[in-house]
Amino acid sequence: MSVKHEDNPKSIKYHVKQYLHANKARFEGKDVIDFPAGNGVTSRMLKNIGAKPIPVDLFPEYFRVEGLNCIRGNISETLPLESGGADALICQEGIEHFSDQFRALKEFNRLLKIGGTLLITTPNYSNIRSRMSYFLAETERFNSTMPPNELDSIWMSDQNVSSEIYFGHIFLIGIQKLRALARLTGFKLVMSHKTNVKMTSALLFPLCYPPIWLSNYYTYRKNMRKNKSFDEDVKKAVYWEQFKLNTSWNTLVGANLMVEFVKEREADAVSDQLKSQHQDFGVDT
Repeated sequence: MSVKHEDNPKSIKYHVKQYLHANKARFEGKDVIDFPAGNGVTSRMLKNIGAKPIPVDLFPEYFRVEGLNCIRGNISETLPLESGGADALICQEGIEHFSDQFRALKEFNRLLKIGGTLLITTPNYSNIRSRMSYFLAETERFNSTMPPNELDSIWMSDQNVSSEIYFGHIFLIGIQKLRALARLTGFKLVMSHKTNVKMTSALLFPLCYPPIWLSNYYTYRKNMRKNKSFDEDVKKAVYWEQFKLNTSWNTLVGANLMVEFVKEREADAVSDQLKSQHQDFGVDT
């Protein structure tokens, strides 16, 4: 299997490899789900550091790692793995293909132990270039890629194997939505890791950063004065984390998001701690 991507600093595989080697002691001997496993690059890297990879993919026919068996799994259904059995789960360049990302994160929660690690990588839809691209043409890359469509956005469809379509980048997700969905499914953000720099974003950074910072800080202060039903410390913790994400170098210039979460609680227990922003049904306004 070629290693050209995992040794290329411009590839997200390189940064995942660096992360795994830096955390070798934490993953050694641990059960780590690799989903979607693809051709097995991440599973092989996990095997090389002494982890026990559990590769899962919708199309395991493409998996190519000697000594490992890839399980067929469809994220639109329950994955064929036991609940609470895994120490970690790596979803590398997968979540942008999932039509129901909330359900996918709930399924990831089911598979992990309390305290388990979830590492998600995805094309960075929050960097300056992506924001500009969406403004100009509602596309991932202006002057290069067309908006999502039925010609370019169907990456795989084999009715003999699965009735599911493997979509292209139709469901790109930014750092804020990813953080929110993770919180709503029992995960806590640990950190957003640095990846390779998107040069267009870096060039635009000096011009764009001041208004981005000022706009986000104004919004943060305004919302701290609102929502009186929430405790001040709770509001500050949530809104300040969002402010820092929106104004960080990793978010604004990174080519990919590489975000590490920890499973804080079971997904079904999260709803007990949520507070509705609307009145109950039947209450007169």
